[in-house]
Amino acid sequence: MSSSGWQRCYLFIALIFCAEVIQARTLKACGHPFYPPVSWIQDNRLLGLAPEVSRILFNELGYEVELKADSNWKRCLREVEQGSADIVVAAYRIASRERYLHYSSQPVIADHVTLFVNRNKPFVFNQLDDLRGKTVGLLLGDSFGDEFDDYLLNNNPIEYVSSGRQNFGKLALGRIDFMPLGRLSGELQAKKLGIYDRIMSLDRVVTTEFYYLAVGRNSGLDQHLPYINRRLEEMHQNGTLNRLTNEQGHNYLASP
Repeated sequence: MSSSGWQRCYLFIALIFCAEVIQARTLKACGHPFYPPVSWIQDNRLLGLAPEVSRILFNELGYEVELKADSNWKRCLREVEQGSADIVVAAYRIASRERYLHYSSQPVIADHVTLFVNRNKPFVFNQLDDLRGKTVGLLLGDSFGDEFDDYLLNNNPIEYVSSGRQNFGKLALGRIDFMPLGRLSGELQAKKLGIYDRIMSLDRVVTTEFYYLAVGRNSGLDQHLPYINRRLEEMHQNGTLNRLTNEQGHNYLASP
């Protein structure tokens, strides 16, 4: 082969290599589709605090982030487990997910979980056994900590839905007795749906869980967790995460 031929060959190989590198630097991320201000889907886009934080941090590391908006919550987790997505923008840290997720040690946001009930059908809730036998509405893939999850599974009729809107509708109509949800997220969603005058959260906090940024164990991204943890700590200390939380809550309520 002539020298010019070899040069063309090398150029072609280099172009292929560069294309593969560029492609490898685009990450797929997914998140909870019905949990404002943490994350929600609107107009086929994944929006909210956690998607924005994930985008910022991985952009700083030199990656592009594709925010997948075609998954329900259960499917999002399964896609990361199977390796077809790389990042869960925010998730609770529970035992069943540890086998396929690496978590940040710094949380993105604290989630104060309460019980939402129909305003016309409140009940006393001082301990878990006050819930025994009551019908609970849960979104597919939802978890609110191992202890609470186990109690509901063993003591309550559970109605699973694929859409948060379905649960709110059932509660407003009195077809379920309660649904557990972060107080901030539940209040935002009730206002957005125009049913804030028909449902309410009970005073008692069931649990305070934390949403962490998580990467798939097969993604190779755990090498970046020390950097991500430092940046999340900085963003807490300088008020960035509080500001983004408020901004995203306003964005959710103002959206069509």
